[in-house]
Amino acid sequence: MPNRPLTKYQDKIISHGASLLRPHYPLIDHFSDARIIAIDNGRSITLGEFFREVINLAANLPDRPYMVNLCENRYRFLAAFAAAVLKGQINLLPPSRAPRVLQQVTEHYPQLYSLVDGPDFPEGLDTIVRYDCSPRQTPRQDAYIPEIPGDRVVAIAFTSGSTGQPKAHVKTWLSFCESAKLIGAGLGLRPEQSASVIATVPPQHMYGLETSILLPLCLGGMALHSGKPFFPADIRAALELCPEPRILVTTPVHIRALIEAGEDLPEIELIVSATAPLSRDWAAKAEGLFRTRVLEIYGCTEAGSIASRRTSRDDMWHAFDGVRFQAKGGESWVDAHHLPGPVVLNDLIECCGARQFKLLGRNADLVNIAGKRTSLDALNHVLNEIDGVRDGVFFLPDGPEGTVRLIAFAVAPGKTKEQLLAELQARLDPVFLPRPLYLLDKLPRSETGKLPRQTLAEMAEQLSTI
Repeated sequence: MPNRPLTKYQDKIISHGASLLRPHYPLIDHFSDARIIAIDNGRSITLGEFFREVINLAANLPDRPYMVNLCENRYRFLAAFAAAVLKGQINLLPPSRAPRVLQQVTEHYPQLYSLVDGPDFPEGLDTIVRYDCSPRQTPRQDAYIPEIPGDRVVAIAFTSGSTGQPKAHVKTWLSFCESAKLIGAGLGLRPEQSASVIATVPPQHMYGLETSILLPLCLGGMALHSGKPFFPADIRAALELCPEPRILVTTPVHIRALIEAGEDLPEIELIVSATAPLSRDWAAKAEGLFRTRVLEIYGCTEAGSIASRRTSRDDMWHAFDGVRFQAKGGESWVDAHHLPGPVVLNDLIECCGARQFKLLGRNADLVNIAGKRTSLDALNHVLNEIDGVRDGVFFLPDGPEGTVRLIAFAVAPGKTKEQLLAELQARLDPVFLPRPLYLLDKLPRSETGKLPRQTLAEMAEQLSTI
């Protein structure tokens, strides 16, 4: 796959640094042999140890152009990601580990191999390589940190498929490095500031990749926790293993679970949330209960993380430095210094100047029934605010406008369908009431808390036959 030409990036200026985008970026910024880059099972790993492991791993990787990094341990994922960049390979980032998804990726990139760090691996893959950082030779003590060309393609990320079929998007080393710096500045992190990053989201996802992988590589002082805690007790244990200040990178689903569990968490400097809208009420509850700040990040696979807001206090999104938004004729797009050109968004926004906007919802989420309009996001908000509802989502099947009806799935122990419908009837126009409403024990959310449209369609079809 040819690299994207650097000329598209030349002469663009980073507003927060007032310097030209560089043609080369180091594999590891702010290198110091003794700096801690990871906490792995309670053990602190220095940058010197990490870099030697990356060199050994890169030497042991097969000579193939594409890697699917399936390492479960976040530290090993980081090392494998860096090793692939060092070796000139492209990291493929599938939207999930579902066998069908992996098989589709294999069909489009037949020269790929998959790297695993455990005994188990998903179906749908052919060439499996075990994580091996055993040295082939003694590394040189004067080894330098290599400079990577900014225009080198280092990853291909795929959309989640939440609004349709996953799509591939090429990522260069320049775009990753500059994006990490913008995120750090947007979160109020100082250059080379020390902090521990504990993430509940997988590193294969763009949000998890940017916050838990790229920040430690591109910002000095950041160290990641190697695990992927899921349950509230696991999150508390991971936080306790890491030194202060701590940053928890998570999702609204995990924030709500932590609040409902009433966990007594150690001190958290900042909670970062993304992948789904977070309500103001839940953000305020988290800030009060855990004595911290909650910042929500807005982004997409196409452009990466590009804006943030203090959800408990502000409905308005604020663009990161150098990022500009526009909306016209029912279409929204974003442009930034580190992007090769404007990126069309799947969301509808209301611009309040070039640096602030209100999020109106996804284009694909708009619902028009009997001449009345709303969005699936607004309907989901109403459903999830009902007392006793632990999780819920609306779904509009495909079909001619005016002939299909909304469907809702809810997790609400102790509630009947009749009770929930009565609650919805008091809050919604009758045309938006779900027919049918299904009560479930849990929703099949992905590791990032998303519910791809295809998953909801399959679930609706299965339940309709019961």
